[in-house]
Amino acid sequence: MNETLLLLILAGVGFVAGVINTIAGGGSLLTLPMLIFMGLPPAIANGTNRIGIFIQSISSIAGFKSKGIAPTIFGVYLGISALIGSLIGAQIAIEIKGDLFNKILAIVMVAVVLFMIFKPKVNINSLVERTKGKYMWISIFTFFFIGIYGGFIQAGVGIFILLALTSINYLNLVSSNAIKVLVVFIYTIGALVIFIYNNQINYLYGFVLALGNASGGWIASRWSVKKGDGLVKIFLVIMVIAMAIKLWLDN
Repeated sequence: MNETLLLLILAGVGFVAGVINTIAGGGSLLTLPMLIFMGLPPAIANGTNRIGIFIQSISSIAGFKSKGIAPTIFGVYLGISALIGSLIGAQIAIEIKGDLFNKILAIVMVAVVLFMIFKPKVNINSLVERTKGKYMWISIFTFFFIGIYGGFIQAGVGIFILLALTSINYLNLVSSNAIKVLVVFIYTIGALVIFIYNNQINYLYGFVLALGNASGGWIASRWSVKKGDGLVKIFLVIMVIAMAIKLWLDN
């Protein structure tokens, strides 16, 4: 396929992923396989994907801030905890063999989509936010492990962040999404450092992907986070299962 056309497709996939990452989480379930299908070794695809995630996070934070939802110190604490974990996770991703990574990614993709469909719902409309005291420390501890997962594979991490914030801290969806993009921004710095140090990034693909990610993240962060969630799930189920089968069979 023509290289220019491939880059345009990559930017388009990045845009869709940026929207998905901001309103729900799971956009890397599309971008990671896309980068692998474009010929990148799994570790380099994993590292390249972080450029898009990093720039998208900046765009999403700016979008939330333009709507009056600014980053909080609580989100910074969680981000720092996740940052420490991401250094461990990214190093694991660097050292793992490519074929094994593809197998793990295929399993994770299907597992995350199933979790999205069947995850427990928390009714937080009448509950008081819990962001101090023991609940803050429980979240800090939880986000260390979320950071390990995010540093390792990224795919679907936003879903786990939203689940933690709504079930542990009783935060509403808007606040949870705003904290989510801040946490991802902070821990992605650590993951990027590891991947850059180990020369595991294709910068051309990374910045083309980032252009799409950032555009989608900006639009979605200014759009109601409650819209389109069902459509996102349907789209992800179809695309992710197809990509997971291909990843598994190609090894």
